[in-house]
Parts: sequence; structure tokens; C-alpha cells
Amino acid sequence: MANMIKGFGIANVSRPTVCKDCEGLMVFEGLGRYKCENCGATEHDDYGKARNYIEGHPGATVSQIAQATGITTKSINNMVKEQRFEISSDSRTFLRCEICGVDIRFGRSCANCESAFHKQYEEKIRKTNIEGGFGKAERDESTDGAKRFKRR
Repeated sequence: MANMIKGFGIANVSRPTVCKDCEGLMVFEGLGRYKCENCGATEHDDYGKARNYIEGHPGATVSQIAQATGITTKSINNMVKEQRFEISSDSRTFLRCEICGVDIRFGRSCANCESAFHKQYEEKIRKTNIEGGFGKAERDESTDGAKRFKRR
């Protein structure tokens, strides 16, 4: 079962940390590939395994990728939702937007819902900055421009 990162619901993909050959430290090189500091052996995390399989087998289904690589279908689906992979345009299956339900090929929401969400968020931030703001205390018009502190 995949570990979930608290609060985000993102599956933690298995990442090699210790070399199987010499027990050296595995260093991340990029695109899901890790290299041993001691012997130079390379290994791949779940993303690297799936990516390598897809490059050799374009148009492969989630179940085919899972069967060939040993990665869970849940982890692969999470990678699609995290926008690491995209469902090919000639596929008969699609994801659904979590807000409006329209067919999408990657991510959690369609472009329209994503745009609307960001507009609402920016409007909310704009309102809070205008109404409250940082360091803006309520002032009386009579004290505007007067000294704020008086000596005793």
C-alpha cells in the first residue's frame, strides 16, 4: 500500500535510497533515475520505471504499465493526476474533471475550472489586502498626520 503525504493525498512513489549491490547511497540524477555514489549502479523509482516503459510502448494502458513494471495502478493514476503523464489523445478512456465532470487527459481539473478557481482565489486575496492589509491600523480623521506617540 502506498504511503500518503499528509494533507495532500499524493502517493509516495518508491524511491531507491541504498544500492542493492554495495549498499552505497543512491543519488537522484533526474527523471526518476538514481545512481550509486560508490559503484555507479543505476536504479529507477516508480516514475522512472513507468516513464521508461511508456517510451518503449507508446499508448500503453495503465494496467499494461502496472503489469510490466510492478507499480500499482493507483500510483500510476496519481502520476497522471499530478501531471507527470498525459493520456494519449487516441485513447478511449479519460479522466473526469473533479469540479465539472468534463473529460480531461491529465491533472485534476479542466482548464476552465482551473482558471475560475485561480480567479476566485486572486479576488479573495485582493479583498483581504484592501480591507485589512498589513500594518494598516484604523485611524481617526482627527489624528491623521498627528504624532502617534506622546512623551510622558
